[in-house]
Amino acid sequence: MLILKFGGTSVGTPDRIKAITKISGDIARKHKGLGIVVSAFSGVTDSLFTLGNLSSSGKAEYKKLLSDLETRHFEAVRSLIDVRRQSGVLAGVKVMMNELEDVLHGTFLLRDLSPKTMDFIAGFGERLSAYIISEAFQEPGILPDYYCPEFLDARKFIRTNNQYGSAQVDFEATTILIAPLKEKMLHPEEPLFPIITGFIGSTESGHSTTLGRGGSDYTASIFGAALNSDEIQIWTDVDGFMTADPRKVSTAFPIPFMSYEEALEMSNSGAKVLYPPTVQPAMLKKIPIRICNTFNPSFEGTVISTKPSNPESPVCGISSLDGVSLLRLQGTGLVRVVGTARRMFTALSEAGINVILISQASSEHSICVAISPSEANKAKLAVTEAFKSEIQNGVIEEVTLENDLCIVAAVGENMRSRTGISGWLFQTLGKNGINIIAIAQGSAERNISIVIRKVDESKALNVLHEVFFLSNKKVVNLFMIGTGLIGGTFLKQLQAHTTILRENQALELRVVGLARSKKMIFEKNGIRLENWKSELEKSNIPMSLSGFIDEMKRLNMPNSIFIDCTSNDTVASVYNDVLSSSISVVTPNKRANSGSFSAFREMHLNAIKNDVKFLYETNVGAGLPVINTLNDLLASGDQIIKIEAVLSGSLSFIFNTFKPGMKFSEVVKLAKEQGYTEPDPRDDLSGTDVARKILILSRVAGAPLELSDVSVNPFLPKECFDAESVDSFFKELEKLDGEFELMVSDSEKKGEKLRFIAAFENGRASVSLQSVDMSHPFYLLSGSDNIISYTTLRYKERPLVIKGPGAGAEVTAAGVFANVISISSYLS
Repeated sequence: MLILKFGGTSVGTPDRIKAITKISGDIARKHKGLGIVVSAFSGVTDSLFTLGNLSSSGKAEYKKLLSDLETRHFEAVRSLIDVRRQSGVLAGVKVMMNELEDVLHGTFLLRDLSPKTMDFIAGFGERLSAYIISEAFQEPGILPDYYCPEFLDARKFIRTNNQYGSAQVDFEATTILIAPLKEKMLHPEEPLFPIITGFIGSTESGHSTTLGRGGSDYTASIFGAALNSDEIQIWTDVDGFMTADPRKVSTAFPIPFMSYEEALEMSNSGAKVLYPPTVQPAMLKKIPIRICNTFNPSFEGTVISTKPSNPESPVCGISSLDGVSLLRLQGTGLVRVVGTARRMFTALSEAGINVILISQASSEHSICVAISPSEANKAKLAVTEAFKSEIQNGVIEEVTLENDLCIVAAVGENMRSRTGISGWLFQTLGKNGINIIAIAQGSAERNISIVIRKVDESKALNVLHEVFFLSNKKVVNLFMIGTGLIGGTFLKQLQAHTTILRENQALELRVVGLARSKKMIFEKNGIRLENWKSELEKSNIPMSLSGFIDEMKRLNMPNSIFIDCTSNDTVASVYNDVLSSSISVVTPNKRANSGSFSAFREMHLNAIKNDVKFLYETNVGAGLPVINTLNDLLASGDQIIKIEAVLSGSLSFIFNTFKPGMKFSEVVKLAKEQGYTEPDPRDDLSGTDVARKILILSRVAGAPLELSDVSVNPFLPKECFDAESVDSFFKELEKLDGEFELMVSDSEKKGEKLRFIAAFENGRASVSLQSVDMSHPFYLLSGSDNIISYTTLRYKERPLVIKGPGAGAEVTAAGVFANVISISSYLS
């Protein structure tokens, strides 16, 4: 049994509602026993509060806002419901809107809005949303036919007290009311599929209440706990809990799993992924809560359970509350006076002030609390009144307020009994000039909270995230296999730039391990690059791939990068082992990324899981920024429509050279003689290498393709590839000269050029010889250049084109170097 909750952004538009009905339908086909909780359409709850305030203030413009609200829900019905059923659903919406209008008219006439009435008004968003969505689930094909979707008003099931605005749940009464639903939801033939209103409940006397802003999460947890569900899924607009707010820390990444306590600490410390009370009902029943992203439904999200976060990291995440005030009470009159704290907190409690953080030194000379800025003046008045006598007598100073502050918290189950965490945190902040105004740490040791100036918030979050999740080391250790043309060129470039890196970037790249086909060498302090060939030649350690990897892991050097400059399948097969050892990988070897998709995915997930990098820019376009650009487009929210590319320098040279009057076989011989092709040109002409490259780009773009899925349309017959030798191949190729002469002449007559193009579009990848006209960005391609064209939502009319040398040792080695520098920056 699963309970799914969809938040406001997930049901913000008819298209988003269609997306959540598909998600729910897909899950319903795998699970029997499913219910969903929905929030109001995004922004509607805010509008309802505005309506209540406008009407009770006697402002007639509330009517226009009410009309707009009605129109929005009517339009949703028209978009989601078949025209034959629309009238009945529209009538149901109209009944609710009329009820809301009557209440608002009453508040308008009375000029009065009690918390009780406001709760009634605020609950209309969920009632309208759940009703419309329940009708959308009635549409054919969304759910398996045996399911019975039904609108459920949570007010009939969730019993609360009369603390309007943030009512407390009577769990005993609520569980009694909800529990009978389980049998209906697990009915063997016609299981109930409830679409439940989030956020709202009711008192025993039937008056509507709300569970606090964010209360729809809480509703899902209440139902999930009462039904003893197997999992509660909170579907929102993020990939789960992140190590920090990605809007403030660009390097933040999703947390795959965390404990209930960690989730509570993160939520209460500012991570707005989950409404904090949601955790408690699930935790009592040990029901996992999964945070999912409706905009990225395939992502596994964050699972909250009894299992704590990654044991390798002391900190689960860095969170912040970006608007707090600090109220300070201090003076000699506090020292060793019993009951001071009680008097202060009683005053704040009676004034309805929520205390976010408490800090008091052992001297007892001062005590301070962090509170919401909106309550700051009210809190100051309350505490001043409570200590009026002491203040007048001068034994306690005037109550002070410090505004424009924020709280930053480092949270993690693994911080417990782990020495040095606080020192690490304070040292990092101190080095970056961030002053700590107050500190609090609970005895559970899961949370270290600091109060700092708000202007320092982003800076603090980034430096703490770097120190806890990245690394601040400036020495990076390299372990490289392959010293051939690309590897040797890379070492030459590294030697030439060592001084510049050390002086300009305070970065030292040390080659600690080096191997070629027969020998390998290790030097913890770095191999002297000017002597690497002779040092490797003198080594008496025979090359063994497993031995190289084992020694690299045994040395356990900080900030390690493994570089594979071979084109070997066996070397590529160790990447997962390397990544699992928290060692980053840089490679121009495309074998790994063009192997099975499961291996590709495992490698990339392994890199994320182990907080390391796996960079392979040179897999596709040598030194061209092909993959980085694609990743940047995707990371910035763009969507790939089409990728077209000429990805073979050999084939680019051949078809740029081939003109009418020339023999195709002679052009291929020329390309071979000038070193543009492999010794056997068939390795290039087969298109397999290009297929691997477009496969990698397709996978980076999000397509789960295999190499066999790439449609390769060879332009040479089977006889050419079956030839016994290279000489025999050229004899077969000569037989085709006439055919190719007709092909190039026909293309020339049409004002077109022949190009061997790889393409990815609509989830399919292909490789084929094509003729393109002058309007195509590939028409003017020359020499042996590669060219890549990205057509995206942002670059729709004019594709983003990357063009330049796509082969050659110098540019490929430079691409490897760039990847190493990129990882070095990450590690630093």
